[in-house]
Amino acid sequence: MRRLLPHPLLTLTLAILWLLLVNQFSAGHLVLGLLLGWLIPLLTSAFWPEHVRIRHTGVLLHYLAVFVYDIVRGSFQVAWLILKGPARLKPAFVVVPLELRTDLGISLLANTISLTPGTVSSRLSADKRTLVVHTLNTDDPEALVAEIKQRYEMPLKKIFEEEDRAC
Repeated sequence: MRRLLPHPLLTLTLAILWLLLVNQFSAGHLVLGLLLGWLIPLLTSAFWPEHVRIRHTGVLLHYLAVFVYDIVRGSFQVAWLILKGPARLKPAFVVVPLELRTDLGISLLANTISLTPGTVSSRLSADKRTLVVHTLNTDDPEALVAEIKQRYEMPLKKIFEEEDRAC
């Protein structure tokens, strides 16, 4: 069954998105949406690098809430900084040491930082141990690193990575 329907939730999501795109509900559109929702994951699953296992759904939901809050808050902060004038800005590049080890976790962290107004991920080291982040304004680069690690990296580590357990 898993081979015929590799990602049932994705199939259903794509079918619903199809119905929203065509903005018309009919049996034909529903069948086409389900067919596309079945075919797309089936044909592209060979290109997916790894199976994602979410270990803590509650932490994921909290992470998403924090992320949305930070986007809204960051938008107002950046607008205020622009209105005050560029002479008061204190841009900086900061190096964030990474504890995340999975490509998915690192990618989500980098994208979260880039999607949050006022910060952009600019470079990942070759050994994937540090991420360089540009910030529009900071008085304390160490505090920014601590905030990124606490608000974004630690939850991502809980969500996607195995916990180290001492025997």
